[in-house]
Amino acid sequence: MSLLQGRTVVVSGVGAGLGHQVAAAVVRDGGNAVLGARTEANLAKAAAELDPDGAHTAYRATDITDEGQCDALAALARERFGRLDAVVHVAAWDSYFGGLQDADFTTWQAVLDVNLLGTLRMTRACLPALKERGGSVVVIGTQSSVAAPSQVRQAAYAASKGALTSAMYSLARELGPDRIRVNTVLPGWMWGPPVEAYVQFTAYTEGVPEAEVLERLTSRMALPELATDADVADAAVFLASDRARAITGQSLLVNAGELMR
Repeated sequence: MSLLQGRTVVVSGVGAGLGHQVAAAVVRDGGNAVLGARTEANLAKAAAELDPDGAHTAYRATDITDEGQCDALAALARERFGRLDAVVHVAAWDSYFGGLQDADFTTWQAVLDVNLLGTLRMTRACLPALKERGGSVVVIGTQSSVAAPSQVRQAAYAASKGALTSAMYSLARELGPDRIRVNTVLPGWMWGPPVEAYVQFTAYTEGVPEAEVLERLTSRMALPELATDADVADAAVFLASDRARAITGQSLLVNAGELMR
């Protein structure tokens, strides 16, 4: 039997990268994917690509900073498929760069509102349905929250995701009696649209081949290539499934062995 046969999974943050791959993995593994993101056109495009006949997908434009929109996305899962078994949190603000010395704390607060509080809003919206049968909450974090990269500074992003990992422990304890599991996937450098753009931009600005920039990244890995968006999606789907029924309160690094803990 497929990992998610007959199960329904809410996926927030479905765009061209990781969110798309998570939704694709849900459908591939027999589940129903309920897609959320701020731009409805992107959701419609993703649903058409992943599920042309529309039997296993539904979508609703959702800004996770808006509690009512979070409630509506969770409600869509039950309206369309009659149940909600898991939520995978991909939605995040990851495009703000910098460290402490040049920090704009107003922007930091906005990053925290999306990445930390937005994820918690979306989780809370899913709880009534998840409590009916038990289920899974999977948070996409970042390796940067436990080991800062040397190539870029994303202090606000790392701090917000680190706060989510800390919250995960409390949520796992709080929701465990309802058979709701809570886990985090921590990707490192992950080959997909954002890292492809980083490699292209760095190669262009330094006047070097893209292969050279990529080699700088892969040379630190135990495995000879970067993990991909699809690899991270597979880890998330595993944690969303009953194959992980005894796993909660854990952080799983998916990073080709760059950092080992």
